[in-house]
Amino acid sequence: MSATVLTVQAAKEANISVIENGRGTQAVHDVVVALRANRRSGTANTKTKAEVTASGKKPWRQKGTGRARAGYTSSPVWTGGGVVFGPKPRDYSKKVTKNVRKLAFLKALSSRILEGDVLVTEEIAVKEPKTKQLVQLLQSLTEEERVLVIADQYSEETYKAARNVRPVLLNTAAQVNAEQLLAYRKIIVTKEALSKLAERVA
Repeated sequence: MSATVLTVQAAKEANISVIENGRGTQAVHDVVVALRANRRSGTANTKTKAEVTASGKKPWRQKGTGRARAGYTSSPVWTGGGVVFGPKPRDYSKKVTKNVRKLAFLKALSSRILEGDVLVTEEIAVKEPKTKQLVQLLQSLTEEERVLVIADQYSEETYKAARNVRPVLLNTAAQVNAEQLLAYRKIIVTKEALSKLAERVA
């Protein structure tokens, strides 16, 4: 099996309007920041002096001991006391408009096409769910190990064969995003997926 580099001319013939200027750079930044922020769970939580488990008893009398005044053991300056201005559960998600997401996706795809990092092949499939078979298949297409594979759909055997290959990500043309397009050194796209990508950026 072989793969051919997707040129700008070939991309335009496939109805992908390649962005060859600086347009869309800010959109890519906004979308990648939003994608990463939306993955944050926001569950970090610290206890204030009112929430820690401690007695309300005054540790020692106010005067006469020679020690500093102390009113409660849950004070933030005490070991085991509360935390001042610590993190609380919050929502980190950011919203990006549909048009910005679309522009960012096209810009990310265009930049990879201009760099010659997008390869087109007939199909990506293995007969048995064996990692070795998938690795050999990908090695016949590119020398790079960190590869993003985009197809219209995958067989169950192909999915299972890819589970153990950490530098390789299998995704569909309908689900791949701008961040993934930028994260891998080479992108392998099947001809069916290429038409789906053209529909997404139309």
